[in-house]
Amino acid sequence: MDMQGTRQLAVSQQQAWSALNNPDVLKACIPGCDRIELGEDQQYLIAMAVKIGPVSAKFSGKIALMDLNPPASYTLNFEGQGGVAGFGKGTAQVKLLPNDAGCELQYVVNAQVGGKIAQLGQRLIDGAAKSLSEDFFKKFDAETAKIFAADLAQEEKSAELQNEASLSEPAKPFAWFGVRNISLAVLGLVLLCLVLK
Repeated sequence: MDMQGTRQLAVSQQQAWSALNNPDVLKACIPGCDRIELGEDQQYLIAMAVKIGPVSAKFSGKIALMDLNPPASYTLNFEGQGGVAGFGKGTAQVKLLPNDAGCELQYVVNAQVGGKIAQLGQRLIDGAAKSLSEDFFKKFDAETAKIFAADLAQEEKSAELQNEASLSEPAKPFAWFGVRNISLAVLGLVLLCLVLK
């Protein structure tokens, strides 16, 4: 199975990279995901329930991140086992391209499936994959909007507190005097005293 596509994201390239590498965000966005945790060597351990046509199965597997080029691109190698339902394995290349609206995510997936799932036919498998992909991106858009809206609100609150702190500080008289100005003032007083003598 080969699949490719693009998706416009409303967050920056760096924000998208951070979210795509956050296990909590991924767990919230991957349909049917029960568990995702970071293992060793940039590998995620994952457990998820999948229903494709009449076949339902719980898959467990791992996703390895390779060819990391933060925050622009990486390659995912994935493999999962679903018992008698079958297996899935393959690679996905992911690119994040910044633009005026945020960034565009491009992906190319090459996958193989076996077991009962493979017997369902290519059309059903492709349709289920597209549906899962669409569900993922809808949840990802909502999750990143929620996360980064909270971050923006926190930044605005911090800026507001800093403004209030700077406004509440008492004005420092002669704050415009630097060391050079004070030296010139002292020199002027000395010269004035000499003249008055």
